[in-house]
Amino acid sequence: MGVEISVVPPGEVDADVVAVAVSPDDPTLSPELDARLQEHVRELLAAGEIRGEVGESVLVHLERAGSPARLVAGGVGPREEVDADAFRTAAAAVARAAGRFGGTIAWALDSSLPLPELEQARAVVEGIVLGAYDPGRWKTNGVPPRPIERIAFVTSDDATGVAETAERAARIAKRANRARDLANAPPNELTPERLAGRAAEIAAETDDVTAEALGPEQLDELGMGAFAAVARASHNPPRLIVLRYEPPEPLRPDVVLGLVGKAITFDSGGISLKPALRMEDMKGDMAGGAAVVEGLAAVAELGLPLRTIGVVAACENLVGGNAYRPGDILRAANGKTIEITNTDAEGRVVLADALWYARREGATHVLDIATLTGAMERALGDLYGGLFANDESWRDEILAASERSGDHVWPFPLHPRYRRYVDSAFADMKNASDLKQGSPALAAEFLREFAGEGPWAHIDMSGPAFLERSRGDYLTQRGGTGYGVRLIVELASSLVG
Repeated sequence: MGVEISVVPPGEVDADVVAVAVSPDDPTLSPELDARLQEHVRELLAAGEIRGEVGESVLVHLERAGSPARLVAGGVGPREEVDADAFRTAAAAVARAAGRFGGTIAWALDSSLPLPELEQARAVVEGIVLGAYDPGRWKTNGVPPRPIERIAFVTSDDATGVAETAERAARIAKRANRARDLANAPPNELTPERLAGRAAEIAAETDDVTAEALGPEQLDELGMGAFAAVARASHNPPRLIVLRYEPPEPLRPDVVLGLVGKAITFDSGGISLKPALRMEDMKGDMAGGAAVVEGLAAVAELGLPLRTIGVVAACENLVGGNAYRPGDILRAANGKTIEITNTDAEGRVVLADALWYARREGATHVLDIATLTGAMERALGDLYGGLFANDESWRDEILAASERSGDHVWPFPLHPRYRRYVDSAFADMKNASDLKQGSPALAAEFLREFAGEGPWAHIDMSGPAFLERSRGDYLTQRGGTGYGVRLIVELASSLVG
């Protein structure tokens, strides 16, 4: 069940909590806020009880007749620095403060801020829906916070535009939370087959979407020796999950957006075993695949007139007598051979065949998204993914979509000289380098060998995909973040104008 959106004029607010954005350097408040509430907030600002810092929330119980019982002031930081992320962070803090009361939040939009009201509404919805997410669905004790059932925006302006923007944001954020559910699911529950089952559910409930899941025999028939090798040691068989969205009237029939996701539902590292510390988080090594599955579902749910295909390589990377080994030479579906030097560099190996398949099925513009290298997380932390592309205009389009969506990326260079890092004496290439240099770039150069003709980009999302701790903004929960879902929708939207 999603969050209900409504728009109400000033003076007709009926909510469990009324929220307002505040800045530390300016006592100006939303003109839509009741005059008595404005006065009360100004008094608290003057007394220092409300500071207006980004992410701060102050809950005030009101006793004045005719006023709502609860007011939450959400800090958005200095007025001239207010952006969508500040609003998302403030809204998440408000949602947490209101969690004990649940029900309805009324948010007073503020036309005096530099962020337009439509963008405020979108960011507020994203902050509340994503910020109120609870990863503890497997707990059997405790009292979960009451869900936020309705967000009412208080404004005198165009109610239709605000409602449409907010409702769209709520639907996308809901899909991002479903991707989080997938990333947080324990690996004994979320096997490759179960992830394929989720794709089938989406196809059954969403118009114009079909799903299929290719198993081991079909992978062998297609010559996917790279993907199949990674999966060999697990008794849970791999699945190449293929989702197709065919809108009735595509705006650009010659364009097919290809989304390729890495979905290692558990990654032990294989024979090149990972350290035990934090290995439990390797259930999140399928976050890229989750983003593709739920991102394509969101594109279809919104009815975007863009042909889209999602290809997700789902398997486990385990240790066993049948495990692929350092020294093995694999033949990928495009005929190229790969020397394995590190079985923990498995993501690029499974993506090699998935990229080839996306092109084979007609993708004209390809984006792969994966938790690929720990080095990218060390470089960019938990906020940005690294972006590599073989086409400048395609890179710039993805970069712009990331900024609008809140799923941030930062561009990195591709250069033919990085290719030498994966040169092999025995095969066309090797899957890893023993040099401690440029591992995200050499991984991207490896993938470029399988990306085919046409625009292609790769996002290494190791940092922002699965959090070890609060990010300090609207994503405060440990675990999956749903990174990539919002970006995919923004990118698809930009391709159809």
